[in-house]
Amino acid sequence: MGFGGISIWQLLIILVIIVLLFGTKKLRNIGSDLGSAIKSFRASLKDGAARAEETKDKDPEKIAEKSGDTIDGIMKDTVKETVDGKKHASTS
Repeated sequence: MGFGGISIWQLLIILVIIVLLFGTKKLRNIGSDLGSAIKSFRASLKDGAARAEETKDKDPEKIAEKSGDTIDGIMKDTVKETVDGKKHASTS
């Protein structure tokens, strides 16, 4: 038995049908396109890991400023805590 109850002969017949339908040139192009897509995906994973390591040791406030998470140089979390604190004080 082969994969999931399919024998080698059945797999060969399926392969021959696919080659007849698409042709070898088209299959070669699909293979190279798939290979380049996998290569670029792996490169982007490495790039993302490198960026994560790079930003891990930096100051969180500077990172927040670059990403737009600040309001007039103050982090949004600090502003939110201040606003929430004033709301609780005014309702008491």
